[in-house]
Amino acid sequence: MVRQGNVFRTMKTRIITAALLLVATAAGAQTKDDPVIMTINGEAVPRSEFEYSYNKNNTDGVIDKKSVEEYVDLFVDYKLKVQEAIKLQLDTIQSLKKEYEQYRDQQIRPALITDADVEAKAREIYTKTQQRVDSAGGLVRPAHILIRMGQQATAQEQEAAKERIDSIYKVLVGGGDFAELARKYSADGSAPRGGELGWVEKGYTVPEFENVIYSLEPGQVSQPFTTQFGWHIVKLLEKRLFFPYDSMRADIINFIERRGIRDQIVSQKIKDIQTQTGKTEEQILAEKRQEMVAKDDELKYLIKEYHDGVLAIELSQRNVWKKAQEDVDGLTRFFKKNKKNYTWEEPRFKGIAYRTKEVADVKAVKKAIKKIPFAEWNKVLRETFNNDSILRIRVDKGYFKKGDNVIVDHDIFKVDTTVTVMKNFPNTATFGKLLKAPKELDDVKGQVVSDYQEYLMKQWVAALRKDAVIEVDKKVLATVNKH
Repeated sequence: MVRQGNVFRTMKTRIITAALLLVATAAGAQTKDDPVIMTINGEAVPRSEFEYSYNKNNTDGVIDKKSVEEYVDLFVDYKLKVQEAIKLQLDTIQSLKKEYEQYRDQQIRPALITDADVEAKAREIYTKTQQRVDSAGGLVRPAHILIRMGQQATAQEQEAAKERIDSIYKVLVGGGDFAELARKYSADGSAPRGGELGWVEKGYTVPEFENVIYSLEPGQVSQPFTTQFGWHIVKLLEKRLFFPYDSMRADIINFIERRGIRDQIVSQKIKDIQTQTGKTEEQILAEKRQEMVAKDDELKYLIKEYHDGVLAIELSQRNVWKKAQEDVDGLTRFFKKNKKNYTWEEPRFKGIAYRTKEVADVKAVKKAIKKIPFAEWNKVLRETFNNDSILRIRVDKGYFKKGDNVIVDHDIFKVDTTVTVMKNFPNTATFGKLLKAPKELDDVKGQVVSDYQEYLMKQWVAALRKDAVIEVDKKVLATVNKH
């Protein structure tokens, strides 16, 4: 292989998902064509805002699709969370503001440039590439025959390779077909193509190969020569200047999109506007945003929903999600109170299935963790048996039902199955206990955390609703998507 490149060198915002489930949109002016559908703590919500939120979150592909009436409570709950976040001034937290502004500006920045700006950049890239390639000697299209010879080849191997390339060269000198000989004898991936390597520019191949192919004229065949890959014979098929722009345009445009150069074009456009007007980048983006949202309600709503979504997520994280993860006492009380709700349809083996190199380690593993809490088993086993470059054991830890692990099936559930012996780890064993039902919080912690989050969410929403003043205009509600 002699290629080192290509002929033409191909040129933490969080993703709000779950929290945007109920995202609302910006409240516009209330007119006869866009009446108020509800007020929440004095904040008027126009029908268009509710409609946008409802339609976005109740498409045909949504599993839990709601009717308009069913969606009202979900929408109100979401708006209450946003209002609470603003009341607590979460919208002034710099990290949240930055996150929102980055997303907002991502929607605006691309609109600052036109197709003509991108085309100009494409021509600039082409011109620079054309000048570089042509000034270095243009493009050449070689074919080669390679007899591989490793750098550590013995004297005997070197001699054999030299004899073989010389015999091929003699056939060529005698009128042999280069492509046919390449297909038959070349040890390179280009052999099926008769040795053809495609168009090559300077810097594309190793220097020894490049020097030869650029010294030839079309149709000329080189004498045998060596590179780090072995012995070569090269035939130059064609020579030319760089390709015309029209033939390269699609590749360059694709390069611009894949390499993020479009954003560089935007940044340069902003700098140009700053130079011309003296405005800051924030002012330029703000003016463009005002222009765009005045014409595009979808964009206006999209920007507003991210603003509200960032706030709702942060407050939900504080009041529900993070709390449920960290409140060990609350989780424990919740589990004990609702223990009857946590059952398994079939027993689980709580423990480990493991393999060892040495027979003695079968008992050593059990002894090492016998009096250790289940949660700490992995750490103890890793430090005791696999704390250097040599692995003594392989362990699978968890809650296993029948069918989850062949060793557990064989040893614990007494399934008539064969445990395959693993090379270097011939000994198998299990350690733990069989549970008919969960005994403690950790046995079903994932489910308990999820249920506790739901419980905290209901409590929180109930508290928000307790003193809230909510008025829904049933007549306007009945006109949603029907006007």
